[in-house]
Amino acid sequence: MDAPRLPADGGDAPIAITMGDAAGIGPEIVAEVFRRWPEWSSRCVVVGDLAVMRRAAQVSGGLLPVAVLDGPGQAAHVPPRCVPVWPVVSIPALPRFGEISAVAGRAAADAVIAAAHAALRGEVGAIVTAPLHKAALAAAGVDVPGHTELLQRIAAQARGLTPAELPVRMMLSNDALRTVLVSIHVALREAIEAVTEAAVWETLRITHDHFCGLLGWPRCRIAVAGLNPHAGEGGLFGREEIDAIAPAIARAQAAGWAVTGPHPPDTVFMRARAGEFDVVIAMYHDQGLIPVKYLGLERGVNTTLGLPFVRTSPDHGTAFDLAGRGLADPSSLLAALESAWAMRARRATAAV
Repeated sequence: MDAPRLPADGGDAPIAITMGDAAGIGPEIVAEVFRRWPEWSSRCVVVGDLAVMRRAAQVSGGLLPVAVLDGPGQAAHVPPRCVPVWPVVSIPALPRFGEISAVAGRAAADAVIAAAHAALRGEVGAIVTAPLHKAALAAAGVDVPGHTELLQRIAAQARGLTPAELPVRMMLSNDALRTVLVSIHVALREAIEAVTEAAVWETLRITHDHFCGLLGWPRCRIAVAGLNPHAGEGGLFGREEIDAIAPAIARAQAAGWAVTGPHPPDTVFMRARAGEFDVVIAMYHDQGLIPVKYLGLERGVNTTLGLPFVRTSPDHGTAFDLAGRGLADPSSLLAALESAWAMRARRATAAV
C-alpha cells in the first residue's frame, strides 16, 4: 500500500495514540502503522505501557525499535520506523492475548486519561484511540461504557461542567458515508426515549458546528433519519417524527442550515452514499452504524464531535480472536490518523 499523503502541518503538537486494551489488537496495529508508514513516527506519540508496546513491536512484522519519550515534545526527533512510546502507564504483568483482564482495562483507561489531559494542556494536537474492551473496563471498575463517555467526562471536568453540560456526539464515517448518532451506548428502549426535540436539535447543532465551523465548509447537507418505519408515515407508525424530529429540523432550517427530513431510515443512507447528502443524523446506535460498517471497516473512522480537542479512532473493536497473531489490519487506524491530522491542522489554523 502506498504511504499516505499527509496534509500540510498546522502546528508542532503531535498526535497522541492511546495503546488500547493490551490483550487485543490495539497495540499491534499501532506498531504496524509505524512499520508500514514510517513517516508517522515523528508525528505521533504512543501513550501507554512500554512492555506492552515492545511486545506489540515483536508481533508486528519482526524487529521494530521502540523509542522511549519523556513527553510529547520529543516526538519530532523520533527516527522513521520506530514506535515512539510515552510510558505513562505501567502494567505489573503482561495480560494474555484474547482474555478479558481488569489490569488491561485499567491500563487502557489510564492511557486515555493521560492523553486527554495532554490534549487539554495543548501538548498534543489530537488523540487517536486504539480499541478498548468494555468488559475489561467494567472489570477494572471504570464506570463509563466507552471512550466517548470517558473523554466527555474528562473534558467537562476540566471546564467545571457536568458531562450533560458538554454534549458530544459520535460520528462514524468511511469513504462512502458519514453518520452522526443522537444516542450512543444505551439500551434500545432508552434510545427510543432519548429521541426528543432537544436531543435532535443538539445533534444538528454539534454536526453543523463541526463541518461548517471546525472544518470550514460553506455548506453541509444534513439529512435526518426518522425513528420509525417509513419515518412514521404521517403518525401511523409513531409520533416521534411529528413531535420531536420535525420541530428540531424546522429550527435548523430557520437558522439557514441545509437540513432536510425526517427521511425514511431504510433509504436515506443509500441516498447519502449516492451523493445527495453529506451526512446523515441517525436516531440510535445500530441504525447509523450498520450501514457504515456494512460498507467496510477497512477505512472506517469514529470521530467524537463536541470535544474541545480532536479525537478519532478506528471503526472496529479489540478482536481478541486475532490478537498476538500478526494478522490484524491497521488500515482503519491509518484512516483515523489521517483524519485526525487533517482536523488538527484545520483547528490550529483556525486558532491563529
